[in-house]
Amino acid sequence: MNVTIIGAGYVGLTTGLALAYIGHDVCIVEKDNRKIELLKKGKSPIYEKGLEELLALVKKNVTFTETPEEKVPDSDVIIIAVGTPPLENGEADLSYVEKASEEVADCLQSGKSYTVVIKSTVPIGTNEKVSMQIKRRLKENNISCEVNMASNPEFLREGMALYDALYPDRIVVGAKSEKAIADLQQLYSPILQQTFTPPHFLQRPNGMKLPHFIVTDTTSAEMIKYAANAFLALKISFINEIAGLCEKVGADVVDVARGIGTDRRIGMSFLNAGIGWGGSCFPKDTSALVEFAKKIGYDMPIVSAARKVNYKMRKTPVEKLKNHFGSLNGRTIAVLGLAFKPNTDDIRESPAIDIIKAILAEGARVKACDPVAIENAKKALEKENVSFFEDPYESVEGADAVILATEWPQWANIDFERLASRMENRVFIDGRNYYEPEEIEKAGFTYMGVGR
Repeated sequence: MNVTIIGAGYVGLTTGLALAYIGHDVCIVEKDNRKIELLKKGKSPIYEKGLEELLALVKKNVTFTETPEEKVPDSDVIIIAVGTPPLENGEADLSYVEKASEEVADCLQSGKSYTVVIKSTVPIGTNEKVSMQIKRRLKENNISCEVNMASNPEFLREGMALYDALYPDRIVVGAKSEKAIADLQQLYSPILQQTFTPPHFLQRPNGMKLPHFIVTDTTSAEMIKYAANAFLALKISFINEIAGLCEKVGADVVDVARGIGTDRRIGMSFLNAGIGWGGSCFPKDTSALVEFAKKIGYDMPIVSAARKVNYKMRKTPVEKLKNHFGSLNGRTIAVLGLAFKPNTDDIRESPAIDIIKAILAEGARVKACDPVAIENAKKALEKENVSFFEDPYESVEGADAVILATEWPQWANIDFERLASRMENRVFIDGRNYYEPEEIEKAGFTYMGVGR
C-alpha cells in the first residue's frame, strides 16, 4: 500500500519504518528541515533502539519530505501522527492535529478514495471533529472524494518502540467505515499474522501469540488509549503509595510487590516502586483525561490522586538527603540519569529534572550523568549550575551523595567500591530500587531506597 505519515516524532517515525519494513511504500512528512536532512542521511533525529539499523534496511521503501502534496494525493492510507502537547490548563493541544488535517484535505483529489487515520493521542471526540473539518475543507476546495476516517491509537513504549510496533499485543481500530477497517487490516496484515522475517537485531519473542485486532467505534478507540495509560499510571502510583507506608512500618516494598504481583489478577508489571513516572505520555494523558472529564461535568478522583502521588514521589530523594545531612547548602550531589526512563534521550516530565532543580534550590551543586540525554537536559537546565558527565565515576568525584534517577542497564554492574572511593561522603539514594541494598552497603554507603 502507499502510505503517508504526517509527523516524524517517536510515533510517526517508528510506525513509518515498521510499515516500510513489512513491505509498504511509505512517505514521512515532517516540517522540521533538520529532521528531514538527518533522515535522508540515514541518521535518526531521536534516540530509539534499532531505528537507524531499520532505516538502513528500508531505505528503498521510505521517503522523507517537508511537503504533504508530494505523496498524499496518491496515498491509500494517510496517518496523522503529530504531537498533542499539554496546554497550560492540562488539556491536549490539538492545533497540530487540526493543521495536519487541513493540509491533508488540501492535497486530496476528486474521484479517489482515502483512509485517513489519527494515530496521535487525542481527546474523546477528536476523530469526529477532524472528520467534519476535512469534509468542510473539501467542500470549500470543490473536491469530491471518499474519505474514510479511523482512529488507530499507538501503544509504543519509548526505548522499546520498534519492538512494540512489530510485535504488539493488539491493534485497535475505531471506525464506522468498512473500507477503513479493511484498509487497516490489510496495512497491518503481516504484523497481525507475523508473516514477515524479523530484523536480525530485533527477533520475534519466543512463544509470541498473534496480536488481537480490536475493532470498535472512534470514541471507544480514543478512550482505550487514555484508559490504558491511566491504568498503568495508577498501578505505579499505587505501589509508590504502598512504598511510603512500607518505610513507616519497616516493610520491604520489593517483597510486597512480589507477594501481590504473583496473583494473576494483579500481575508483576508496573509494580516497581520508585520516584515516579514521567515522559511524553503518562503525565500528558492523565492530565488531558482529567481536564476533559471536568469539561463534561465528570469527576475522576482516582486518576487525580495518582497524579498527586506521582509528583509527591519526586520530592522524596531531597527530603531524605535533608534528613540525613541537616542542610544541603554547599553540598555536592551526583544524579545518575536524566532521561525519564532508560533507552531514550527523552527528558520530558523527567523526575530527574525536577529533583535537580529542587537540589539546586537548597543551595547544593549538582553533577549529572546520562549516557544519551545530556544535550536535551542542557536545554532544560541551561541557566542552572549543573555539570554534565557521561561517565558515572567522573560524575561522583567529590560528591556527598548519589541519587540514581534512571536505571540505565549499562549501570547494572557499577563498581560501588570504586564509586565510593571518589566521594566525599557515601550516601546512595536508589530512586528506582535498582540495586540490592546489601551490595551497596558493603562498599561503605548509607543506602536509601524507595520503600525498602
